[in-house]
Amino acid sequence: MIERVPLSKAGHARLRNELIRLERIDRIEVIKSIEVARGHGDLKENAEYHAAKERQGHIEGRIMELKDKLGRAEVIDCSTVKCDKVIFGTVVTLEDLDSGQEIIYQLLGPEEADVKKGSISVLSPWGKAMIGKTIGDEFEVKTPAGLRQLEVLDIQQGTDA
Repeated sequence: MIERVPLSKAGHARLRNELIRLERIDRIEVIKSIEVARGHGDLKENAEYHAAKERQGHIEGRIMELKDKLGRAEVIDCSTVKCDKVIFGTVVTLEDLDSGQEIIYQLLGPEEADVKKGSISVLSPWGKAMIGKTIGDEFEVKTPAGLRQLEVLDIQQGTDA
């Protein structure tokens, strides 16, 4: 069975746009760079050629990765998810019961997770611990700094920004 990759509509669009850029622009540019570098002579000691070939490998690898993820994508409209429990796309307000600190995260797919922007992966330890919780539920998350006790204060619909 194919493992689905959860993505918001905006995350899906970002990955699709990256794939288009890689295939239509970056791939062509690196091929031209390889041709120019070949014209400089001996390929064994041609650093420009080796750098271009390495870049080509990275581009082709990312293209394959994006095609795989987009092919397995389960696109979810975060603005229409129900807010009765924590699920993909919801924005969750938590309280750290030890420090009293309030934390807000939107649960998104692994490709979209960015803690600095307030989103975490549903597949991360935090995401897995939160899934299915309702307002008032308490739960624990194991972190590098130790075990943290958290409580769900609020659950709201996310946006597809």
